[in-house]
Amino acid sequence: MSKLNIITQRTAICRLGPKDEIPSWVQAGELIAIVRTPEELSIVCDEGSVPGSIKVEKGWRVLKVLGPLDFSQVGVLAAIVLPLAQAGVSIFTISTFDTDYILVKEVNLSLAIHILKNSGHIIEVS
Repeated sequence: MSKLNIITQRTAICRLGPKDEIPSWVQAGELIAIVRTPEELSIVCDEGSVPGSIKVEKGWRVLKVLGPLDFSQVGVLAAIVLPLAQAGVSIFTISTFDTDYILVKEVNLSLAIHILKNSGHIIEVS
């Protein structure tokens, strides 16, 4: 099972147009993720930095899988997200070179922690 760390940052998931520039307000926060596709520019960042004019989902909290994880490790993310899915907890995931991040709505954080602990994971607060 995995060891996860709860990041204190309240996080937002933003949607901009596919050709929009990466805005300067994105630079704040402990976790920033930027993904551009032909359909959209998605940004995950500190929710306090998001202007009111942006399409946004606020109120997310981040569980960081303590890594680094080797690319040959199989099932790490599945072992985390499967029990959450079975309990009806919606998630948003981000993977980096070293590890995985699981975002859950703040209203579901206590439930997610309970589910993950019962599944054998270790949860810490940063």
